Amino acid sequence: MSDPILQIPRSEYEQRIRNVQDAMGAQNLDLLITHACGCESATVRYLTNFWAVFDFAGVLVPREGPPIMLTGGPESYDFARQFAQIDDVRVNPLYVETSAPEWDQPTEPYPLPRILEELRARGPIRRIGVVNVNTLPQVIYQELLEGAQGAEIVNAERLLMDLRAHKSVAEVQLLRQASRITEEGMKAAFDVIRPGVREWEIQAAWMAKVLQLGAEGTGYPCWVTSGPNTYQSLCKSTDRQIRMGDMVQLSLGAKYSGYCGNMCRAVIMGTVAREHQAMIDAAYDCLEQTIGLMHPGTAFAKVYDAFQHSLQQRGLKGQTLYGPAHSTGLQECEEPWVDNRSGRIFEPNMVFNVDVWISDGRYGVRLEDCVLITDTGNEQLTTWQRNRW
Repeated sequence: MSDPILQIPRSEYEQRIRNVQDAMGAQNLDLLITHACGCESATVRYLTNFWAVFDFAGVLVPREGPPIMLTGGPESYDFARQFAQIDDVRVNPLYVETSAPEWDQPTEPYPLPRILEELRARGPIRRIGVVNVNTLPQVIYQELLEGAQGAEIVNAERLLMDLRAHKSVAEVQLLRQASRITEEGMKAAFDVIRPGVREWEIQAAWMAKVLQLGAEGTGYPCWVTSGPNTYQSLCKSTDRQIRMGDMVQLSLGAKYSGYCGNMCRAVIMGTVAREHQAMIDAAYDCLEQTIGLMHPGTAFAKVYDAFQHSLQQRGLKGQTLYGPAHSTGLQECEEPWVDNRSGRIFEPNMVFNVDVWISDGRYGVRLEDCVLITDTGNEQLTTWQRNRW
């Protein structure tokens, strides 16, 4: 019999709301509004454990008192009532999916002006922070402006990302599971790689295994690419058959209770071009170098500069898109990014994907592993087959 799926306890969601309200007080915000859609549910899930399906979702957090969750239509209302770890769930018709029916089952609508007027009974609303500004629909923003009654509206993205940067004990537990499941799936994918197998068949073998082990899905739209497509940073699995002389690129990550595992590996079928092999070797060296430098108290800039120096020494300067690591959690890729511009340092309970991507537009390679920063160093959550195939 399989073990039950691990979950974040409700008490932790309640503490998260309190932490948000403390941060709002420090930033002089009277109200925080977050938004989620099917492809970007992390913020709302962080606060409620609810993930958007079809309809949008949002959470309104006042500086004091309980939060309010909004979603569109009776289907999402029932869904949210079951899973959201907050009690006050309401329907706002603007949060409905883009091709919604005319509902035969009526629901009481709560437009934002009505809710903000209700919240003013708790205190004045002079300054409103908005999170997920790049996915908030214009019609919802317009309704917010109407309800704001002249209150200042500011981008509050950083507030929540800073809170999410350090993982709790329960979050680390879920990330370990997501990483373990991802790694076991990677083994299943490796087992089917051979000439004649199609890219999507390799991904399917991975997917079947991770679902069997308790994954709720993928942390992002995963892919397996091969041969001429591997120069791309983002791609999709296709009908192409694997051939000798290919590099097969696997970019695969399981989502477990909302938290994202990820691994990227490169499998060489026989022999690849000399320039491509040199790039692959450099990626492996940079991966090991980066993990070796990631300790509490180490500046992001030191790790980033070492990565760029290694690329320069190998004649690969300018052939990457960003630094060698980024935080991970409810999103496979989330802030902070490891660069030399933020002034940040590594701190215990941060979790990163070491993400080494190199491409010259003809050849490319991505290697990726998950690393937890501990009090004394780091714990590598994925390690399997970190060698040169």
